[in-house]
Amino acid sequence: MKCESCHGREATVHLTEVINDHVTKLHLCEECAKSKSEEMQAHFGLTDLITGLMETGPSLAPEDMRKSKTKKCGFCGMTYYDFQKTGKLGCGECYESFGKDLISLLKRIHGSDKHIGKAPFVSEKRTEEHKNVQRLKEELEELIFKEEFEKAVILRDRIKEMEEGLNSKKEVKQ
Repeated sequence: MKCESCHGREATVHLTEVINDHVTKLHLCEECAKSKSEEMQAHFGLTDLITGLMETGPSLAPEDMRKSKTKKCGFCGMTYYDFQKTGKLGCGECYESFGKDLISLLKRIHGSDKHIGKAPFVSEKRTEEHKNVQRLKEELEELIFKEEFEKAVILRDRIKEMEEGLNSKKEVKQ
């Protein structure tokens, strides 16, 4: 597939934009994608978005500002202040290091810190089955705690059957 911008090079970057249920797809080569990315950042950069969102909250007191400059990721050394400036985290461990701050930022951006969106039907069904197994395991622990062992054995066997069913579905897919 050729680049839709220069019509010369092979398209390696595929963008999909959805606005009000209207889907627009754009296929670009690497060079055109870089220039488009620079154009978009000039108009609306991720850094500006994150900085703006951080500024809409309560302003940082001098002590909080010092904390944001000293709070560091133990793995890559990035500070939360660096994240505020760039809008990018340094590594996967940053999510753990800055967890509470990121959660409050996500709540401000999305209104929630949980993903609520579409999932493939099969995935949704499997997730529900896993939740049921987890719920039954909690019930099993409760029965054991109450020393209701006869009921616990029946529930244990039911959980085992459900888990075997989930595992067999997993093997069929692979």
